[in-house]
Amino acid sequence: MAINIKPADRISNVSEYYFSKKLKEIAKLNAEGKDIISLGIGSPDMPPSEQTIEALCDDARNADAHGYQSYIGIPELRQAFATFYKKNFGVELNPANEIQPLMGSKEGVMHISLAFLNKGDEVLVPNPGYPTYSSVSNIVEAKIINYDLDENNGWQPDFEKLESMDLSRVKLMWVNYPNMPTGARATKELFEKLVDFGRRHNIIIVNDNPYSFILNNEKLSILSIPDAKDICIELNSLSKSHNMPGWRMAMVASNPQFIEWILRIKSNMDSGMFRPMQKAAVAAMSNDDEWHEKHNIELYAKRRALAEEIMTTLGCSFDKDQVGMFLWGKIPSKYESSAELADRVLYDARVFITPGFIFGSNGEKYVRISLCSKEDKLQNALDRIKENIK
Repeated sequence: MAINIKPADRISNVSEYYFSKKLKEIAKLNAEGKDIISLGIGSPDMPPSEQTIEALCDDARNADAHGYQSYIGIPELRQAFATFYKKNFGVELNPANEIQPLMGSKEGVMHISLAFLNKGDEVLVPNPGYPTYSSVSNIVEAKIINYDLDENNGWQPDFEKLESMDLSRVKLMWVNYPNMPTGARATKELFEKLVDFGRRHNIIIVNDNPYSFILNNEKLSILSIPDAKDICIELNSLSKSHNMPGWRMAMVASNPQFIEWILRIKSNMDSGMFRPMQKAAVAAMSNDDEWHEKHNIELYAKRRALAEEIMTTLGCSFDKDQVGMFLWGKIPSKYESSAELADRVLYDARVFITPGFIFGSNGEKYVRISLCSKEDKLQNALDRIKENIK
């Protein structure tokens, strides 16, 4: 009997994530003995605080810790997120109805899109930007309208250009400050412009905010702007700031109505988060300032110095004022594309760096280096590049 199964039409609108494909290639190269140094993905390589791990283990030993959990998270977790936002961003959030814990903010991108976007609705997506904004928009069959981010404008939206567009069908706008991949800082002025833009055009502004702590002492939330909750949603995550990428602990915050709509989607897609992990997240958010200074500032500053030397050796230019756990650099003119330089570094020096084209056409002339490798690996990568890339 002939079997003729076809996937859903939406499958043709999305492709396998770039890093998923590239890591397969790197695994193959490593199996051949190439010993590739990966400076690609932003996955913190250090463990969470000791109190975080202890909280996980302590609660995991309790007999009642292993059942299904509430879709809205335990009260202690919602309160911890509220306290965290008050302390670090000066934002008051009601833990009962303005916070929804998530299994990672990538999950939140999907939930928000499903909650607000109908087929054919338009969504503003940054170029360059996090690829998931586009892929999820395609999955929910929204129409992507790219807006340019440009180095000459500090990697901020061109509001004059946005205002000249037909915005009548735009439902939602993705923003990401501190920015990934460019490292551009968040500013109060930028957030004020975004809130005003969203309110005047009835466009939901979603700020994805996981990088506030990394090499950055000026923490900002878009929800700190007056009346922002009326039209804004913010995602945040413990993955980067608390060395917990594999734990999948994050949150979304907004007004109670938006949160309730997002919960309708989420509650149909999972059965709650493992309670000991929620307890551990509570402990993580009580890390003191000294822990954050050591792990999010001092450690990354040392690595950043080596990454800057790698960029300089490759002939790339970069803005020293960048924040976050990556270094974004403009490639020299002798290379036609970011892929050309990245592949040369991979195959000749056995070092993987990320080509900027994966973040959109405006990233074509840039490459990105992750700071999530120890100093000895970064030094080794630098030595290989000096020896093999002329």
